[in-house]
Amino acid sequence: MSKLTAIQIRNLKPKDKPFTLADGGGLSVHVTPAGVVSWRYRYRYNGKATTQVLGNFPEMTLAEARSSHQRSRSLLRDGVNPTAEKKLKKLEEEKEILQQTIKSKNTFQAVAEDWIEQQGDKWGTNHTKAVLKTLERDAFPSIGDTRIDTLTPPQILTVIRTIEARGSYEIASKVLQRIAAVCRYAVQTGMAMYNPAADMRGVLKTRRVVHRAALQENELSAFLQRLHSSNEHVITKAALLFTIHTAARTGEVRFAIWKEIDISSREWRIPAERMKMKLPHTVPLTDQTVMILEAMRAHSVNGDEGLIFPGIKTPYKPLSENTMLYAMYRLGYHSRATVHGFRAVFSTIANESGLFDKDAIERQLAHQEGNKVRAAYHRSEYLTERRKMMEWWSAYLEGLKK
Repeated sequence: MSKLTAIQIRNLKPKDKPFTLADGGGLSVHVTPAGVVSWRYRYRYNGKATTQVLGNFPEMTLAEARSSHQRSRSLLRDGVNPTAEKKLKKLEEEKEILQQTIKSKNTFQAVAEDWIEQQGDKWGTNHTKAVLKTLERDAFPSIGDTRIDTLTPPQILTVIRTIEARGSYEIASKVLQRIAAVCRYAVQTGMAMYNPAADMRGVLKTRRVVHRAALQENELSAFLQRLHSSNEHVITKAALLFTIHTAARTGEVRFAIWKEIDISSREWRIPAERMKMKLPHTVPLTDQTVMILEAMRAHSVNGDEGLIFPGIKTPYKPLSENTMLYAMYRLGYHSRATVHGFRAVFSTIANESGLFDKDAIERQLAHQEGNKVRAAYHRSEYLTERRKMMEWWSAYLEGLKK
């Protein structure tokens, strides 16, 4: 019993195939190739082998897993199947919550909050907060106190038109989707008879897409020279250079933490919950990006859980996106370029070089692949070519700087 340690669990790395480490007494930790770490209890009930999933790490710590394991063993000794008991308890809790919601107030806000709570296990913390924030800002003030079973399409349309009036077309689309999801949940749980947002397709206004400003190829050399010779803070410089060298999105760089970095394999492994397309993404590291990371170690706090590019004044928060953008402005690129625009610069130059497969370039940019078979191929087979491509890109940028 108690063979594992907390440090050992934190340092687990995924492999090509799932693997398990035993803690004793049937308790083990299971690791998938995607990096999902879960606690499992294997036991026999009525002569049949059964596995109970206790929870995922790090949400459930080693100590908590052992405590849950002991409770399950106690139930088993009393002749109760722990898995069935857990499912029954969960069903009873969900039923109680649902009944309390129905009995209290059947308003749109109450139903929406209940819907968000039910999605908690599926969504990441950041996405859950984002969904609640949009509804609190744009829907609750207008229809939050309206009974869900009396909500009408004109009321929803008023919410959408108010958002569109300030030019936030993308947010209007998201809010409509979330209102529809809340109303659908109300129908499914018996709190409403129909979904008033279901028939509102085509009601959204659209606008012409304006791509983010990006430097031209012949401007890149001057920019890099200005950046290197500027008085910008070392963290700001490093974050900008790392973004350019990796062709990653600004948010992916700003929220990067040290445990995502594997220097031995020269890879930056971004988990699915931090990616726009909700798929894990591996970024090959070059000599130049490794040097940037080594320089950032001096500014690191909180160990492997710490941010690689922390805020200059608040090291426990990520570097602000505005900090990077304002640095661009101070370098003389106020309206001519954005940080995100460097992805377009990379795409243009890499494609025009004729040296690399277009799909490999798209995979490096972590763009969506609709075909599942091709997507799986992209994630695996293109990594070798992307390593070569990023070495070439870093060398190209180094040449421009000089």
